Amino acid sequence: MTASATARELPVPQHEIRAQHTATTVTVYQAYPPSIGLPAARDGRFPAVWKRDRMTWIKPSFLWMMYRCGWATKQDQETVLAVEIVREGFDLALDGAELSHYVEGVHPDHATWRRNLRRAPARVQWDPERDLHLNRLPYRSLQLGLSGEASRRYADEWTVSIRDVTPLAREIHALVRAGRDDAATALLPGEQFYSPGGAQPVPGLRADRLQRGPSNSHASMANTPSSTAPAEP
Repeated sequence: MTASATARELPVPQHEIRAQHTATTVTVYQAYPPSIGLPAARDGRFPAVWKRDRMTWIKPSFLWMMYRCGWATKQDQETVLAVEIVREGFDLALDGAELSHYVEGVHPDHATWRRNLRRAPARVQWDPERDLHLNRLPYRSLQLGLSGEASRRYADEWTVSIRDVTPLAREIHALVRAGRDDAATALLPGEQFYSPGGAQPVPGLRADRLQRGPSNSHASMANTPSSTAPAEP
């Protein structure tokens, strides 16, 4: 048995960051109305109409993005962008993040969590990962909410490139609807285990998770009827 086959058979941890990344960048996904998404992809930067003073959520998981936008069919989410950002910025946001919800045993009390949340430039939320048919998987996917300076720097400093991947989303969706799961899986972006380089542990991500070797997050995503629903805590 090859090492890659063994890695695919290992269970995926409940909380693990998986992303398409290089030595210097990480790719995250967002969906916008065409009025924002198309100029952003054309110019390689977010337009002035993109509100830098509002919280924005970025998702390293392509399939979770497909779940959220309904394969680019939901209103105001018809344009799916792959935003390549510098790892330094991604790690900096994670380093200062707080969980989006209170967890007993992680936070000393509700008051401390609320205080930390107000001060944090970023919020971490772990939602169920999705398979090709957008059904829940037994492990979680990272969402990272950026606000204040983190949101502004994401748009104006951290972004390296912006690509419109709506055609890819539609092509994969068409293959899924045709029952060609293997062909659809072959087109998915290659997302691998990501180890943050920040000084602080990522909220909700146990230190022992970071010692785990790379995993292929799409190896077990080809089975199971579609559904769409709001984000889950």
